[in-house]
Amino acid sequence: MHILSELWNKPARLVIGLMSGTSADGIDAALTRISGCGMETSVELCSFLFIPFPAAVREKILYVAGGGGVDAAELCRLKTLLGQLYGEACLALCRQAGVGPDQVDLVGCHGQTVWHIPQPEEYLGRTLAGTLQIGEDALIAQAMGCPVVGDFRVRDMAAGGQGAPLVPYTEWLLYREAERTVALQNIGGIGNVTVLPAGCALEEVTAFDTGPGNMVMDALVRRLTGGERSYDEGGRLAAAGTVSRPLLAWMLSDPYLERNPPKTTGREVYGERYVRRLLAEAERMGVDLRDALATATRFTAEAVAVGLERFAPARPERLVVGGGGSWNETLLAHLRDCLPGCEVITNEELGLSSDAKEAVAFAILANEAVFGVCNNAPAATGAGAPVVMGKLSL
Repeated sequence: MHILSELWNKPARLVIGLMSGTSADGIDAALTRISGCGMETSVELCSFLFIPFPAAVREKILYVAGGGGVDAAELCRLKTLLGQLYGEACLALCRQAGVGPDQVDLVGCHGQTVWHIPQPEEYLGRTLAGTLQIGEDALIAQAMGCPVVGDFRVRDMAAGGQGAPLVPYTEWLLYREAERTVALQNIGGIGNVTVLPAGCALEEVTAFDTGPGNMVMDALVRRLTGGERSYDEGGRLAAAGTVSRPLLAWMLSDPYLERNPPKTTGREVYGERYVRRLLAEAERMGVDLRDALATATRFTAEAVAVGLERFAPARPERLVVGGGGSWNETLLAHLRDCLPGCEVITNEELGLSSDAKEAVAFAILANEAVFGVCNNAPAATGAGAPVVMGKLSL
């Protein structure tokens, strides 16, 4: 364990965090400088890079994550390819930052979620829940020559949790306030919120997936533009449409919104099958594709408001929005409309990076793991106990 003892003895460490989310648009890579651990953690973002997945890779990820039938050989190939791409992303980030790979102390990699089973189900005579994130960490370790921590979610699930959400622990470390209740809303492929009551302890943190974030909107944009665009830049396409109240009411009848936390969701619920049902309902109601996009954008905001109203332990006085959806001005306007009396801002307005936020979180989670610090938030995931998440590749 000589490698780890060197890390433990450093006053600060250069740590790369890697994230590729349910939108499967590419890799977020953040170079951070971290000192301390646990309550003494201090983190500085040094450099950030987004590398889009090649179109064929994204198509394959979406196919597999959407329930497309693949054999073990295909899954093995995709896992290996993603490991190569993650390693290349680390090297590209180092070049951008002017840092040698040998100067990086640690990498934390979320991996690519291709399936998530948060609720126990029957399988071969057993009852189980599970999750699958792929991307070979050993290839990252080989490319960088440093330890890699990955596959975080499974340890929380082994302790009875849902393996998600994972960022509430890091948000509690970095964003909690003594006098004000703050909520952190990430809008990636899926929307997830963390509520930090004023002066809260970790066990008082509430977090859950609010429902679809960009996932449904992105699918509608691809249809609306014949595949020329993969997302609604600035929310301009949605702004040109009209929200259909009957279609919105149908979307708001979604049973997921009623489910009590801890709860998580993903492409297995809001993927291609959901979009086909949505479009069939829109056609039945005479709602065109542009108005369906406008309605789906409103629904993303409404789902956040419904979740906070029903499940937040205290009404947030400030909502900090991160993730790709934070650049969607139409969506932000809907959030402000749905949350009267709550200040809705983005990470950028705090001098932070919305794009880098989750990648930074996995750098922090990796740092906690190598110090043996429990890095899940049981109140958010439903785990029976705090655990140290992450598998180590040396």
